[in-house]
Amino acid sequence: MVQQSYLNVVGRELHEQHDTGYVVGVDIGATNLRVALADSSGTIVARQSASTADTCSPQLVVDLIRQAVDQLLKEKGLSRNDLRAIAAGAPGVTDVNTGVVLATSYLLGWRDIPLQAMLESSFGIPAAVDNDVNLAALGEFSAGIARGVKDFVFLAVGTGIGAGIILNGTLFRGMDWTAGEIGYMLVPGTQEEPAGPGEPGALESLAGGEGIRNHWLHEWNPKKTRLPQELTATQIFDHAMQEDGDPLAIAILSQSARLLAYSLYNVSLVLSCPFFVLGGTIGLHPALSNAIQAVLRQRVDRAHCQVSCSILGADAQLYGAIRMALDTAVATEIPASLQEPSALAHDPDRPIQRR
Repeated sequence: MVQQSYLNVVGRELHEQHDTGYVVGVDIGATNLRVALADSSGTIVARQSASTADTCSPQLVVDLIRQAVDQLLKEKGLSRNDLRAIAAGAPGVTDVNTGVVLATSYLLGWRDIPLQAMLESSFGIPAAVDNDVNLAALGEFSAGIARGVKDFVFLAVGTGIGAGIILNGTLFRGMDWTAGEIGYMLVPGTQEEPAGPGEPGALESLAGGEGIRNHWLHEWNPKKTRLPQELTATQIFDHAMQEDGDPLAIAILSQSARLLAYSLYNVSLVLSCPFFVLGGTIGLHPALSNAIQAVLRQRVDRAHCQVSCSILGADAQLYGAIRMALDTAVATEIPASLQEPSALAHDPDRPIQRR
């Protein structure tokens, strides 16, 4: 169990004192924006989503967030005076100290965006921002399957691949905020040519959702399969796991699982981390998770990797954002002399209530 710090203890007391206070958690996706309103226990009391497919302007995204929050407050009979803090996750490299989204390959034009300052200006309350996969790891740590596990890695496999790393109960982000960018990892079978700006990394170009689909298109031949040419990664895996599974679908599933298993094995060796949580639309597919575990069972000589699927699913990022918002609210009310930045994570002994 993670050792409690003074900040954790004071944070619990502050949460209990502000029973009428609320926080906002935001998940900014490439095509979808999700906003949740939560009380001081972390229970989501209302939520809303909006499309960002045609929106590349950071200010427009902040405007959408504000509109969603105002609607949620209205639904619950609350006002902005009831808000204590807001936290948002963005799909890109994020400087948590300055609250700046440094770069993202998914949101066009998002480079060096002062998202934290923009949120604080819009709402007039403390704000925090982080990478969305980091927040997913934080969500699983606070309210999911990794609750109380002080060392684990959350692996998100969706369109691309990324990881959120919890070490000694605290998010590990790296010197330049890029820890966990394992989509660029080189493992046997991946391309060796360096990825260009905005291009997928070696691992995700084969084992990410888009990479799997492209691999299917490249290998598709009516002599190899009776399935249609246009299939998504999850559809390919659906056909692979059937009793009379399609041979080509099985081959692509096997390769994806092998590459991801090798990656987890390597990460486990480096971090001495035995527990991994799979998330993302592709990572949660039972065919893939079962195949990954089958590969890892053959590699127990040096690393013993326990792999489980997220129990929060797509809500992992939201619960992580809520946890960060609660921590931000706590930090703004504790004298600076009493704060411990390295421990400004989360008290796993104080769970978030899930609905």
